[in-house]
Amino acid sequence: MWTAAGFEDVAEAFERNFVERGEVGAAFAAYHQGRLVVDLWGGTADPETGRAWDHDTIHLMFSGTKGLTTACVLLLVQRGQVALTDPLSRYWPEFGAEGKEWITIADVLSHQARLPHVEAGYADLLDHDVMAAHLAAQAPSADPRAGFVYHAITWGWLLDELVRRVDGRTVGRFFAEEFAVPLELEVWIGLPAELQWRAATMVAPDGVLFDGPNPLWVPGAEKIWNSEEYRSAGLAAVGGYATARGMARFYASLLGEVDGVRVLAPEIVELGRREIRRGIEPTWGSPMAYGAGFELQTGDGPADAFGHAGAGGSRHGAWPGRETAYSYLMNEVRSAPDERARTLLDVLSRGSRATGR
Repeated sequence: MWTAAGFEDVAEAFERNFVERGEVGAAFAAYHQGRLVVDLWGGTADPETGRAWDHDTIHLMFSGTKGLTTACVLLLVQRGQVALTDPLSRYWPEFGAEGKEWITIADVLSHQARLPHVEAGYADLLDHDVMAAHLAAQAPSADPRAGFVYHAITWGWLLDELVRRVDGRTVGRFFAEEFAVPLELEVWIGLPAELQWRAATMVAPDGVLFDGPNPLWVPGAEKIWNSEEYRSAGLAAVGGYATARGMARFYASLLGEVDGVRVLAPEIVELGRREIRRGIEPTWGSPMAYGAGFELQTGDGPADAFGHAGAGGSRHGAWPGRETAYSYLMNEVRSAPDERARTLLDVLSRGSRATGR
């Protein structure tokens, strides 16, 4: 484990999470001005076997994956292959059924597609083709609250299908070839079979809030999360895997060059984090703000923050004004309020200001 000068307090806060907040296993990493300044890990990756969390442990990010898929769509925009204002049905004609021809790519990215759930059910959760076909045939929700409801899993099938229709590759392969390889990222949408031994085991303690029709957020869902089939499936909304170091490097690449490489142009990143919708998510009753796929700041912290959190507590994103990118991963999922990530980000924020660079 390591921190650069000026960021030592982050390591102390990381250790306190284990002592004071019962952290099981976790990693935290940060980049500042394109260089790694924090690289921490500790605890237990698999509580059943006692396997330690080490430098190479890979972790499921749940909705942290949405930041990766967002970048794939933005790269299509950068290349002139799609526009955010285009109807999704322009590239996926079947999607125009049942009055959905007006739904744009921007609507999908900002959770305004009115398709938060799959009415046909989730029996084929890991089969992209089946789930995408269900959504193409489905009518948008008539519930007046549905205009700004978080599309936890359906978001991914919609945008993965867009990438497939426009480019021919799955979003997992697209991300690997266009981002992970040139940027040398330890990040995957769908974990290769030969790397699954490195994956942390996800833990849901008693008392975690499970509600709603989301099939990945019900009692006993850990069996799905930790299965080889789920790890391999490459769900574009919730099937990403990474080291914290890899995710921090990814977001650093959105702020500038990392080791001489940058994939998305500055103006395209600005387009992606330009606010499209802000309001109260009706099923949670809490604030939600979105650009073109990226979550935007709704609480404490730098006003220009963008990125995407993951269910259970992980956090991934960037602070452009402070030239800082970060990622926090942990294997015990918790319901809000959860102070583990907040504590680390508060200390990181002080360190990034204090460097003055």
